[in-house]
Amino acid sequence: MTDINWSLSFFTIVTFTIFVLVLAKFAWGPLLKAIDEREKSIRDATESAQKANAEAQAALAQHKDLIRQIGAEREEIIKKATKEAEEFKAGLMTIARNEGDDIVKRAKEQIARETSVALAKLREEVADLAVLGASKIVASSMTPEAQRKLGSDFVDTLPKVKN
Repeated sequence: MTDINWSLSFFTIVTFTIFVLVLAKFAWGPLLKAIDEREKSIRDATESAQKANAEAQAALAQHKDLIRQIGAEREEIIKKATKEAEEFKAGLMTIARNEGDDIVKRAKEQIARETSVALAKLREEVADLAVLGASKIVASSMTPEAQRKLGSDFVDTLPKVKN
């Protein structure tokens, strides 16, 4: 075992050198080229992913701003609609109050007119009753014209109707 075989060692070194040269020419070149291409494609994919991520972040920020603006516009529209509704309600209340006041005023005027008419009729009936009563009492002593004058004077002494 201690004996070295020089020819075997020489051919082993020559064979190993040929093997390394063949591998370098036919295997390592294409293998390194494939590795470089793979590294380049990974680098390109990473860069495009980073670019897409940056674009997505920008789009997300833009959408958040848009949502914020839409929320503010919504709040403004709600405030405006609420204000318009309150103004409309106040206008309707004013119109209803004015119409109610007009109805009450017309009703009071109608009541006053009807009261005046009723009191006038009542005065006439009282006068007729007074004339009738007086005619029965003084039928023998007075003429019909004198009786009517007496009734008329009696009606004039009654209190006047105030409007």
